[in-house]
Amino acid sequence: MADCNSEEVAVIGNTDLTAAELENNKNNTMAEAGTTLLRRMEISVAEAEKRTGKNAVNMQETYTVYLIETRPVDAATEGQIPAPDSLWRRYSEFELLRNYLLVTYPFIVVPPLPEKRAEFVWHKLSADNMDPDFVERRRAGLENFLLRVASHSVLSNDKIFYQFLTEENGWKEMVFETGFQAKADSRLKAFNATFRVKNPDKRFTELKHYSDELQSVTSQLLRVRARVADRLYGVYKVHGNYGRVFSEWSAIEKDMGDGLQSAGHHMDAYAASVDDILEEEEHYADQLKEYLFYAEALRAVCRKHELMQYELEAAAQDLTSKKQQREELATGTVRTFSLKGMTSKLFGQETPEQRDAKLKVLEEQITEGEELLKEKNADCDEYVKNAWSDIERFKEQKDRDLKEALISYAIMQISVCKKGIQVWTNAKECFHKM
Repeated sequence: MADCNSEEVAVIGNTDLTAAELENNKNNTMAEAGTTLLRRMEISVAEAEKRTGKNAVNMQETYTVYLIETRPVDAATEGQIPAPDSLWRRYSEFELLRNYLLVTYPFIVVPPLPEKRAEFVWHKLSADNMDPDFVERRRAGLENFLLRVASHSVLSNDKIFYQFLTEENGWKEMVFETGFQAKADSRLKAFNATFRVKNPDKRFTELKHYSDELQSVTSQLLRVRARVADRLYGVYKVHGNYGRVFSEWSAIEKDMGDGLQSAGHHMDAYAASVDDILEEEEHYADQLKEYLFYAEALRAVCRKHELMQYELEAAAQDLTSKKQQREELATGTVRTFSLKGMTSKLFGQETPEQRDAKLKVLEEQITEGEELLKEKNADCDEYVKNAWSDIERFKEQKDRDLKEALISYAIMQISVCKKGIQVWTNAKECFHKM
């Protein structure tokens, strides 16, 4: 991440960590500052395999597992490349890993997983999550997720992530031992903070709006692409009718027969090419979907900041209230209507000893409140610094990736149009030779 001390960032996880847990989190980061796992290890999801087995409630189910292969970058010796280490993981295990990363590193825009079930499909594309083409695209998406994490300066150095790649047995137990689930913020708590925070950070508010807009425009773009794919498929397949008609016509013509038959072959080849074209288009659609899902990762960072801001404001308000109580006790005046004021009128004033005891308790609470407020202010400042640093990194990545994807998509469409022109140019040549 730009302009950020990697060693400090690597040990900051959930903002509710105690000093002991923070020390443990330091131990959970493996490598020296500034390095990433991808510089030291080759990572791939080599293949997918369908399996059948019993689930948690002892019912038969069919599921897909993915083969993760890893190899140290410097493993090659004397021109020989050793066989990679490998293990199988289910999609649910990838989900568990990502949930752990979200909770442990709430200030990071954690890369999203590929879709669990197909979305924005056109009518010839299967929405079945066991369809071989869909499984292959998800395999590629899971590999992309691992590479994203492995190239991140903080996430890549997490021990749990490393164990996910290298320890087939006992990995889930290691994750649950971290206690990350207990540290996860409830959705209701975050939702409540959104509406009750009084002084939201303008930058995070704008980022939240941006993530909503990003999700909206990418959704619209994917819907348009699906409709275009439907119509394009129809146009190409209709060209197959040209091929059939030209072939039938060639059978009744003596002098024109060869030319018509050749033109028919060109049309048939053109009609058949649409499947490869649309398969390539799905690759670009998956790149857009990744940023559709990144929008939720951005919102997660914003929600955590809102929650921290709300807790900070609540601590400040509580401290102000206690200081007011101290002043009222010290002076014997009550500024606002309160149960305490009514009680004093009904039962008489407190004795000096009772007042001194209460003042002593309040002083202790105020001291604790000031320390808590100072701590929450520091936590919030640290979160903003680290989160904004990672958001800037994400923006650079997004601009680079989407620019490259859109240019490549445009080049592919130009190539498709040129192939269409070439088909009709060839057909024209066939007609000239008749």
